[in-house]
Amino acid sequence: MPKEPGGPISETGKLLATDLSVDYPQQLGILRHARLEVCRGEVVGLVGQSGSGKTTLAMSVLRLLNHTGARIEGSVEILGEDVSRWNEPQMRKIRGRVVSLIPQSPADALNPALRLETHLREAWKAHSFRPWIDQKQYVDRLFTEAGLPPGVAFRHRLPHEISLGQAQRVLIVMALLHAPPLVIADEPTSSLDLITQHEILELLRRMKEAHNLGILYISHDLPAVATICDRIAVLEQGTIVESGPTRRLLEAPQHPYTRRLIEAAPKWR
Repeated sequence: MPKEPGGPISETGKLLATDLSVDYPQQLGILRHARLEVCRGEVVGLVGQSGSGKTTLAMSVLRLLNHTGARIEGSVEILGEDVSRWNEPQMRKIRGRVVSLIPQSPADALNPALRLETHLREAWKAHSFRPWIDQKQYVDRLFTEAGLPPGVAFRHRLPHEISLGQAQRVLIVMALLHAPPLVIADEPTSSLDLITQHEILELLRRMKEAHNLGILYISHDLPAVATICDRIAVLEQGTIVESGPTRRLLEAPQHPYTRRLIEAAPKWR
């Protein structure tokens, strides 16, 4: 049995390294040897048009494709451990605590019948045996960092009683509850207006710096990726065709597909 990730890692240590190929029963080549790395303290953008395989890569890292009939080959290293053959109980020990997910749609991710406090409590209990009541001060601090009102009055609201931007901030807090070093943000601004998108990008940047996170930022929105990411990997039809530092890739793209993406957002050239 492989050992569970844990213990200290270097400040610039590699958090994630993938080499993934994924086929679905009715669709082959969703991913083809998709290789990327994420280190502490950096945001790596995974960019490509809809259907290019971005979310499939994220779900493969989290091992959440097991019930889809997908065939997954290759490796997923988290903190230097290849978790690609781990079983579900082993993965549950690191989801939330070592790697967490910020989903793209608060409307889908939050149960409309449950108060925010219940969402937070259940997310805490899923990955920790420590009493929830002892975490209230810590949660208040995360809420303040996220630009949300601390205290139980706000957390006793239902999802429909807060704005969409506030709901996305709640999802970010939930992703950081257990202080994971690695966060996957799967198009977290796609359902937001332009001003709120900018605010969420700035929040992610602040959280990255405050908690020394490594973030895999998945998006089809090149301007958003250019705003927040230190490096970019470009995914075309399941293959990462180009990767590199953000400025270099945007100013001197090498692959025709990368150039087409940039040309589709001329103000960012």
